[in-house]
Amino acid sequence: MEPTTAPGGLVYGIRLRREFEYRYIGITTKTASRRFHQHLRVAVSGRKTPFYDWLRKQDPADVIADELDWVEGLPELGQAEMDWISYLRREGDRLLNLAEGGLGPTGVVWTDAQRDAARIRSTGRKGVSRPGQQNPFYGMKHTEEQRRKWAEDRKGSFSGTDNPNFGKFGPDHPGFGRQISDEQRKALSEGMMGQNNPNFGKTASEETRAKMSAVRKGRPMPSSQRSAHTRHHTNKGVEKADCKHCVEDSTTPRHSSESESDS
Repeated sequence: MEPTTAPGGLVYGIRLRREFEYRYIGITTKTASRRFHQHLRVAVSGRKTPFYDWLRKQDPADVIADELDWVEGLPELGQAEMDWISYLRREGDRLLNLAEGGLGPTGVVWTDAQRDAARIRSTGRKGVSRPGQQNPFYGMKHTEEQRRKWAEDRKGSFSGTDNPNFGKFGPDHPGFGRQISDEQRKALSEGMMGQNNPNFGKTASEETRAKMSAVRKGRPMPSSQRSAHTRHHTNKGVEKADCKHCVEDSTTPRHSSESESDS
């Protein structure tokens, strides 16, 4: 059966092939087989629920998804799922569904104690990395509309006192003492070169130039690279290998200002 675009869908049940007891009931507008393989991927990702914990323990070849009912209309589909879950639980099937089914916010509402217990369990737990093609968003891009919405929602949320690190310096700052490797520095540098630089090909407007000039007004700034070298290197006795003027000074013979006298 091919995936359908009809305004309805399937109620499916997952069980072991050798047993007639269903362990999970769900609904889908695709095929039961396709939905089952989605469940397998989620189980591999490590999601913690009774159903996925059970599914990880099974050989996928020993598990099957049956098509139990086809229902026209999405509201009717949600109600059908609730009816199937209620019926099978009365029959004694040990369903692992957390909720009673249906569409919308009809799932389980956690208590404060359950939320606190989940927080303690997840503290320090290393996340599941799904790089490249393993990531479900691989090859996809967010729409410009979505990006604008996020930008508007976050505007000003991390500036000033709203920044969680506002006013933190030295050891109090979470980035204190952190150093990146030479490989990371090189990658960051190459990632901002040429057309990868957000300012590539852009020219500051006259208004922007005027603002930059006003900000720098009165600030002592060297008028050339040579004068900067003199102020920050020569006068302070500092020599840097990446400064061309330091290299020139070190290779150029120095002449004494004192005249030599005949002995």
